[in-house]
Amino acid sequence: MPKAPLLDETFRALSDPTRRELLDRLAEGPATLSDLAGFVPMTLTAVMQHVHLLEAGGLVETHKQGRVRTCALAPSGFRAAEGWLAERRTLWERRLDRLGMVLDDQARRRGDRA
Repeated sequence: MPKAPLLDETFRALSDPTRRELLDRLAEGPATLSDLAGFVPMTLTAVMQHVHLLEAGGLVETHKQGRVRTCALAPSGFRAAEGWLAERRTLWERRLDRLGMVLDDQARRRGDRA
């Protein structure tokens, strides 16, 4: 399980629609910062700031070759968020199953009295 700050940064990165749009673009394959700046209506500097937050959240990796910085998805950040969400889903499914059993039991008891 990742440390809480990384998970916090992951969800912070996912909270912005522009960053999610950049992730959608990167799902098609790696892209340079210039390519990403052409994909969304903002400056290269703004895109770099968004990419930095995506990197901090563990969702994107960048590699610099010469003067070109290329971005690609980093599956580990997504797995951390997915794991955290799966744990919560399991917890709530168990709770709802127990609630269902209690309600079924109450309905049977009311049926016995009728």
